[in-house]
Amino acid sequence: MKKTVLCYGDSLTWGYNAEGPARHAYEDRWPSVLQVELGDSALVIAEGLNGRTTAFDDHLADFNRNGATALPVVLATHAPLDLVIIMLGANDMKPFTCGRAIGAKQGMQRLVDIISGMAYPLDAPAPDVLLVAPPALCDTENSDFAAMFEGGVAEAQKLAGLYARLADEVGCGFFDAGSVAVTTSLDGVHLDAENTRHIGSALAPVVRLMLAL
Repeated sequence: MKKTVLCYGDSLTWGYNAEGPARHAYEDRWPSVLQVELGDSALVIAEGLNGRTTAFDDHLADFNRNGATALPVVLATHAPLDLVIIMLGANDMKPFTCGRAIGAKQGMQRLVDIISGMAYPLDAPAPDVLLVAPPALCDTENSDFAAMFEGGVAEAQKLAGLYARLADEVGCGFFDAGSVAVTTSLDGVHLDAENTRHIGSALAPVVRLMLAL
């Protein structure tokens, strides 16, 4: 039976292109690349939203960017699910939402708790979870982004280690996207087309292993 994979993330999953600003072509977004890699064995659903945090409110936004409050609706919408891939935490580095890597780790813990503890439609079982640390922020000469993420470059370096430890604690899968992709210095946050494709390709063997494909 075909497996169903939900990719829950922010602008890195949505496919924000700092060169425009624009949106990467559909085929360049990492969930799309993952779908091609998995072929007919799985259906990959992309749920990326610009500005989404793990579990923090952004009171400057005109829509809900809190990943914890939006997640139950998304899970119920797409159930039954076999795997949820979560790549969040970059927007937690904004000092007016959180600004600390430990806060992002605790936010990811909250998301895992929601996934494992939710009552799914038709009594479907809870899906497996793959935690993905986003590529770390980098320095940029873009003054607006530098100010929005002030102090975030150093904190973002801690995310992979914290997420790996969390994955061990809760029994989830883990992947460090920073091992295959780097952020662009155009804004210090987002990915060019090549790097976002790299994430989709690198996740494919991890997903195959977790889903026994």
